[in-house]
Amino acid sequence: MRGRSKPRSGSDVVDAATYVVRPIGFVRSPLKRPEDAPRQGDEGAPDAWVEVAADVAEGLQGIEVGQDIVLLTWLHQARRDVLKVHPRNDPTIPLVGVFATRSPARPNPLGLHRVRVLAVAANELKVGPLEAVDGTPVVDIKPVLSRFADS
Repeated sequence: MRGRSKPRSGSDVVDAATYVVRPIGFVRSPLKRPEDAPRQGDEGAPDAWVEVAADVAEGLQGIEVGQDIVLLTWLHQARRDVLKVHPRNDPTIPLVGVFATRSPARPNPLGLHRVRVLAVAANELKVGPLEAVDGTPVVDIKPVLSRFADS
């Protein structure tokens, strides 16, 4: 996964116009093909496991069962050459720019998935519901912050 940026010392810069984002893990799901997945998690998506790489697994400390988190994924099977879509793939709805939609087709196909943690086991999280397909790279995990949280 590559993007554009100015080089900085100590970063994963390949050259002056490119940088690298590496997966921290992968989704393990019963969904095998994008066409099998619902458009959003709350539209019938199954539970799934997120396998986190051993070298970053200690970053899971503090994640608890019952907690809501956001998974940032790289939608590796999505088209990257599309800039306009019919929302929800409905041809009766006028075309709009991909940045006004949740379409996976976009120049940098990042997925945002709010899920609930159902189990924590060493370097794995069972989460749900998750509409990402099996093998989807996970690039980050963030907590969902409460508006009333102390920190």
